[in-house]
Amino acid sequence: MTSIKPLCRAVAVACLLSGLAPVAGAGDDTFTIAVIPDTQNYLDYTHQTAEGFPFDANVMFIEQMRYIADNLESAGGEIAFVTSLGDVWQHQTLAMDEEHKARGFKTAPNPLFDGHFQPTEKTRTVEMPKAHEGFSLIAGKVPFSVVPGNHDYDAMWTDSKHPPAAEFDPTDWSSLGVLHPGGLDNFRSVFGAETAFFKDKPWYVASHDGGADSAQIFTAGGYRFLHIGLQFDAPNESLAWAAEIVKRYPGLPTIVSTHDYMNTEGERKANALIDGQRVDPIHNNPEMVWQKFISQHDQIFLVLCGHQHAQAQRVDSNAAGNPVWQLLSDYQDRHQTLVDVNYEFGQFPVGIGDGWLRFMEFDMGGDQPSVHVRTYSTHYDAQSSDLAEYADWYREKEKPKESVEQYLAGDDFVISLDGFHQRFSGARITP
Repeated sequence: MTSIKPLCRAVAVACLLSGLAPVAGAGDDTFTIAVIPDTQNYLDYTHQTAEGFPFDANVMFIEQMRYIADNLESAGGEIAFVTSLGDVWQHQTLAMDEEHKARGFKTAPNPLFDGHFQPTEKTRTVEMPKAHEGFSLIAGKVPFSVVPGNHDYDAMWTDSKHPPAAEFDPTDWSSLGVLHPGGLDNFRSVFGAETAFFKDKPWYVASHDGGADSAQIFTAGGYRFLHIGLQFDAPNESLAWAAEIVKRYPGLPTIVSTHDYMNTEGERKANALIDGQRVDPIHNNPEMVWQKFISQHDQIFLVLCGHQHAQAQRVDSNAAGNPVWQLLSDYQDRHQTLVDVNYEFGQFPVGIGDGWLRFMEFDMGGDQPSVHVRTYSTHYDAQSSDLAEYADWYREKEKPKESVEQYLAGDDFVISLDGFHQRFSGARITP
């Protein structure tokens, strides 16, 4: 990422500190959005030296957040907005939340998952504090969003109506049992609307369900943008709230971040292991979120998601006939860092993440704006396109059907924002 005019940065910092929304200066056509995929394996309390792990994996998370902080517009860099795609931490603190108990939900024994996701106070004493420490590095310096993933809920259990089958069917991952999350008190305590991260911030313009859904405004590249963060498998109440936010800010180019939206084949399908709509009909699955909300609002042009382990992209026309770009980014299964220290894997692979982040570099100049999507590891200090071993490390597990060239192209590519200037002419800022 290259720097832009120091004067523009100084103006942006002054505006942030004074509580005003910064206005991009003339000629400032470039900016970057930092995308933080699932960080749960860094923060997992079992992945630290205190539990006998070969290194403190949460150091990689702090390295990621420090790198982002060092490259914010307010620090002289290019990053104008930061979005975390959920599953910030790993574990839960309850067997089941009180709301789901009252509604009659029951748990089923699950030998595979029960031990690993045993409720623990170390969620509050190890994982959540480290999450807070990391996001404190950017707090007050940049508009940002965090959405809850299924691991960020207070509880996650195997639903009694969807227990594990007697034998695993490799064509049906739900044969391992279907998990369901509930309760957001833990998430709200760190990322809720009333926390110091967001309360009274002028760019944090709205929230719902205590901050499980939220909206932010940021200005970059000569435009004013709206960002909406949606909770996991967002229910109808969340979608209705989000629709009202779009109406409140008409015509602004809008980005939606949510946790579960697209699989590694680029399909809008839930992960069969944790399909919220299948267990509880108040939830919407990814295709329902598209049909009910995203496709119905022409100002939504970009959707970002994590949850399913790899990367994918697709573009579809919305109800108005305009393109909506949709990107999956999730690197939590990557574990070359463990291979590097000769870690002895057991029956199941251990995911870490290896420091990989997504950076979306917008260039709004000229007749045709574009976004260069890059994948960068703070641990290896390398772009995916510059690391000779990249495909050898990850392709076979993530995208075995793709050629090396296809695989590399999935982590370093350019999106041409066709018709963006015409579509959003009313949101342009005149210097």
